[in-house]
Amino acid sequence: MAPLIESTRSFGIIGGLGPLASADVFFKLMKAMAAHGNIEQADVVFEQHPFHGSGSTSAATTERKLYVFDMIRDFERRGVGAVVLPCFLSHTFLDELKSNTTLPIVDLMDALRSHVRRAHPTASRIGVLTSDYTRGSGLFERYFPAPAFDVIYPRMPQGRDAVTEAVYGAGGIKQGALTGKPLQLLAEAAQDLVAQGADLILPGLTEVALVAHAIGTLPVPIVDANQVYAQCVADGRREMSAKPFKIGVVGGVGPAATVDFMQKIVRNTPAERDQDHIKVHVEQNPQIPDRTENLVGKGPDPTIALYATCKKLEEGGADLIAIPCNTAHAYVERIQSSLSIPIVNMLTVTVESIRARFPDLKQVGLLATSGTIGSGVYRRALEDKGLEQLLPTPAMQERVMNAIYGREGVKAGYTEGQCQDDIRAGLDDLVRQGADVVILGCTELPLLLPFPQLEHGGGKIVALVDPTDTLARRCVAYAGMATE
Repeated sequence: MAPLIESTRSFGIIGGLGPLASADVFFKLMKAMAAHGNIEQADVVFEQHPFHGSGSTSAATTERKLYVFDMIRDFERRGVGAVVLPCFLSHTFLDELKSNTTLPIVDLMDALRSHVRRAHPTASRIGVLTSDYTRGSGLFERYFPAPAFDVIYPRMPQGRDAVTEAVYGAGGIKQGALTGKPLQLLAEAAQDLVAQGADLILPGLTEVALVAHAIGTLPVPIVDANQVYAQCVADGRREMSAKPFKIGVVGGVGPAATVDFMQKIVRNTPAERDQDHIKVHVEQNPQIPDRTENLVGKGPDPTIALYATCKKLEEGGADLIAIPCNTAHAYVERIQSSLSIPIVNMLTVTVESIRARFPDLKQVGLLATSGTIGSGVYRRALEDKGLEQLLPTPAMQERVMNAIYGREGVKAGYTEGQCQDDIRAGLDDLVRQGADVVILGCTELPLLLPFPQLEHGGGKIVALVDPTDTLARRCVAYAGMATE
């Protein structure tokens, strides 16, 4: 079941795929809104352009898919709140659309299923008048699954399917013929469904719904799917196709740490196939001014650059933002209130994880840049959980900075040699002060110390906490909760 989402009064209707039928949905939507008394508050965009697809006009061709996608992107740019897609054929590739757009699409098939359950609760044998392509796609079987339902179709005559011929054939409904042979073909197909024991007949083409009232008297109901869809949109609460959860990542701070963080998201995601992984939008911006230089008073303020990057992620449909940079979290409080999606605070979730793992712990060592230390962000997070921060001595802190920023430091691409000597010296200093747990408080440090724990002199085991791994695990957990 797709989630229920509060209605927006801003809709974009995609026309052009079936001009008469989409206009019928638009007309019925306006009537439904007028009946609700909210037509003056409705902001409805009806967009129709000529669609000239190559090959079969009754198939989900590439041209059709790109036409619909471009229309949705245009609605996004214009600030439309939700998409109305009055085309059964386009709903056969609805998953492809909703995986690549931030706009909710009102699900025509969900609307039809809800109507059947509410208005025809005893109907189980569902007759469908649709095209040969939609029939072959199994669209109706997905929404009306066995054994609760038995979906049936007209028995096909020789040659082209009667319903497809009535709509797409020469002189068919798509060409404006609303009487004569097209209606005769549809009436014969409907009578065949009745003969097969259908309890109810559903149009599987919006053009069929357009002329459903003129098919003739039948012993079973034939649903006006266009009216059902329009009413669903107008009702104020309706089922939407849910877009996949997306993690937004502020990348480039620094670049190697971004790649490392991405690997940790993949590694921590329970997946059996590619499609089980989480959508991730990385905005790689290595031109964000250096956070440490700014915090120690030697560089430009990165606030606007960080905020601009976060806004791009927000506008790109991210559900949350991850910043795999410890020092950047000194700026999170400045920008969070201006964003509509949360930044997952890496420092806070790291300290929460430490407290949960080591409930009796009193002190925690911190290896970090001088900017992160000077900002006090870790100290405050630790104190909130009753923990004391241990820091390297000033001389050892210089070696930690050299391991990160030095000519042969990790930011310059080195992971062996002098940078290893320097970071081990800083770690040794913290252990001598009594640290049993040490936070690797710069996102490049796990590249130098890629271990969950380290045996120190005398057999002492020191736990090394990687905040980027903790952040990745928390983001994956949020994604999992959102899809339950």
